[in-house]
Amino acid sequence: MTSYPIKIVVYEDNPDLREGLSVLLKGSMGFELIGAFVNCEKVAEQMQELKPDVVLMDIDMPIANGIKGLKTIKQISPAINVLMFTVFEDNEYIFEAICSGAVGYLLKRTPPARLLEAIYDAHHGGAPMTSSIARKVLQMLPSQQNAMVKLPYDNSHNLTERETEILSLLVKGNSYKMIADKCGISMDTVRSHIKKIYEKLHVHSQTEAVAKAIHERIV
Repeated sequence: MTSYPIKIVVYEDNPDLREGLSVLLKGSMGFELIGAFVNCEKVAEQMQELKPDVVLMDIDMPIANGIKGLKTIKQISPAINVLMFTVFEDNEYIFEAICSGAVGYLLKRTPPARLLEAIYDAHHGGAPMTSSIARKVLQMLPSQQNAMVKLPYDNSHNLTERETEILSLLVKGNSYKMIADKCGISMDTVRSHIKKIYEKLHVHSQTEAVAKAIHERIV
């Protein structure tokens, strides 16, 4: 999946799930589990010592929960990608996690193959979300539905046909790998197109790009 291992730290208080995640990550090419912890009590020290690429973060943990851990990580190591992995579908948790710097939000029912793909996407600039969570995020946007009704199709951002196609696939929740397969192009080419899309839309993340695409009827 990648030429070098993505270094991952897991925070999960359920011992069976923590062990299952550990086995999955240790047995998957391109991924390296460098730590698995029961809570975020010592998250600052652990981040400074381990320097992971991606953190897989539960929310409901004893002593120090995942939201607190996320905020601490973004304060001391903003470049670390934190991917929430939880049973919570509450708008409050989703909103706080995203506003605090989480790059993605997955539910624990996510299949193992999709979880690995999401970790890869998070490391390479994506914003992976379970489809039901992505819908909730879009519903949080102010006046979104009204904008969709009132605004005509808009291509004032001068997206190419291919860029529009890729943006449309992002809006539908496709991962980078799925987009590459559907368009018959490489992952590197997908990332290149998405970088140009971000520049033209004046956004900095996949979530912002999707929100703007829907709000302004770009696709």
